[in-house]
Amino acid sequence: MSEIIIRTTSEEETAEVGKKLAQLAGRGDCFALFGTLGMGKSVLARAFIHALCGKIDVPSPTFTLVQLYDAPDFTIYHFDLYRLKSAEEIFELGMEEALYEGVSLIEWPDKMSCYLPRNCFRITFTAAGNERQLTISSASDEKMQQLQKVFGA
Repeated sequence: MSEIIIRTTSEEETAEVGKKLAQLAGRGDCFALFGTLGMGKSVLARAFIHALCGKIDVPSPTFTLVQLYDAPDFTIYHFDLYRLKSAEEIFELGMEEALYEGVSLIEWPDKMSCYLPRNCFRITFTAAGNERQLTISSASDEKMQQLQKVFGA
């Protein structure tokens, strides 16, 4: 599995990555956002949603666990799984429908354990000095080609 590494130095740059990822979104796609608190996962998710739905209010789904947004061609499911106690709780949140019928943005996807789709877009946020490093990958060769085209890698 290959990967693309992007370094950002501001929330605006992280938001630009979210907008570019939104260009790839199609029904059934899953974007898994890995990283600790304060790394920019919500910034990226908000920009992704704005790119597809316009300038709407995008609250963090920390307490509701999931927020839905109507994009022109599909529903975006924005999950925040931080508070889950077990991986099986995802089924109570409508995860199956999201993964098959919509586009899923999942913060704290490690809480899903083995239920995370193998071919999802994996975006890992890590601190790199004053920067953030975003490592983007997928087990799907087709998805990696799409990533390379969008990010010019």
